Amino acid sequence: MSSSAILIDGLKRQLKARGITYAELARRIGMSEAGVKRMFAQKSFTLARLDDVLAAAGLELLDLTQSALEAPTLIAQLTHAQEQELIGDPKLLLVAVAALNGVPLEELVATYALTEAEGVKYLLRLDRIGFLVLKPNNRVKLLVARTFGWIPDGPIQTWFRREAAGAYLDADFHGPRELLRLVNVMLSDASAQALLARLRQVADDFSQQHQADARLPYGERHAVTVLLAARPWLPDAFRALRRSAGA
Repeated sequence: MSSSAILIDGLKRQLKARGITYAELARRIGMSEAGVKRMFAQKSFTLARLDDVLAAAGLELLDLTQSALEAPTLIAQLTHAQEQELIGDPKLLLVAVAALNGVPLEELVATYALTEAEGVKYLLRLDRIGFLVLKPNNRVKLLVARTFGWIPDGPIQTWFRREAAGAYLDADFHGPRELLRLVNVMLSDASAQALLARLRQVADDFSQQHQADARLPYGERHAVTVLLAARPWLPDAFRALRRSAGA
């Protein structure tokens, strides 16, 4: 990651910590909310605009630099062995997902058929494989990014296709926290790459919103799973109707 990208990510964390939304920041610096979102998504700031944002947030450049330097470098992708260990034990996978979502051990024990001793045992196992650090009072420090990437065709992706993909999509998506859209378009290579970049940004924003809401009581937070995907694809029914190259 470039130095400028690290600084901008640090700036986003500082804005979140201060409860300053993109809409509020836009009002303070005289921009549209869409313009502010685009500026952060593209990680494109002029020095003058950076000064405006820092002043609006009550920050100094030294504060931002220090925050960026102190930010932990989280693991963006697990090893094959780590993925295999996670999906090899349903209870271990449950504790790992709970840790990613900031679910306290006592809430996990109250909700699932898991004892506190088992929970601690699995947290120690996650500590051993380098997924997290177990701290006093069963608090955890994650070593992996919440949006860590799965190994293509690796253990987690294979498990998801086999065990979870069908169940995830087997719903009407009419609930208050549900949405399903399938959009088929034709794009240039450059536009397709821009789309993928935007989807990665959505995943990052989704994770950062989780961090912001982590301050709320456990009972006020709800599990929401977002599946982002994009690839060249043609339904089999359409593919069967295509003319052969020699026709």
